[in-house]
Amino acid sequence: MRSRYTAFVQGRADYLLATWHPDTCPADLNLEGAPEWVSLQILDSTEQGSRGTVHFRAVYRAGAGWGYLEENSDFVREDGRWYYLSGQTEEGQLKPGRNEPCPCGSGKKFKACCR
Repeated sequence: MRSRYTAFVQGRADYLLATWHPDTCPADLNLEGAPEWVSLQILDSTEQGSRGTVHFRAVYRAGAGWGYLEENSDFVREDGRWYYLSGQTEEGQLKPGRNEPCPCGSGKKFKACCR
C-alpha cells in the first residue's frame, strides 16, 4: 500500500498499473490534475492466506484547505506479489483544529504552520 501511495505522489501511473490485478485494472490511468498528496495513515490491515485488506487515509491539499481520501482496499497475493483489486472510498474536507498537527507533515501545530 505504501508503495502505491508513493506512486500516486510521484505520478507513476506505470507502477500503479503494474501493481493492479489484471481482473480489475483499467486500460489507462491518467493522473493529470491529481491532488497534491501530503500524508498517508494506515488505520488497519489484515491478511488471511492470499487475501489482504488495508484501511487507510490519505490527506491532500485542496486549494487553501485540506481534503482526505479514506479507503478500504482489497489485495490479493499471486506468485509472492501483492496486487490491488478494488476499494470502497470516502472523501471529505479535513478541518484540523488550531492545536492539532499540521496536515502538511511539518510537525508544527496547525495554527503555526499552514493556517
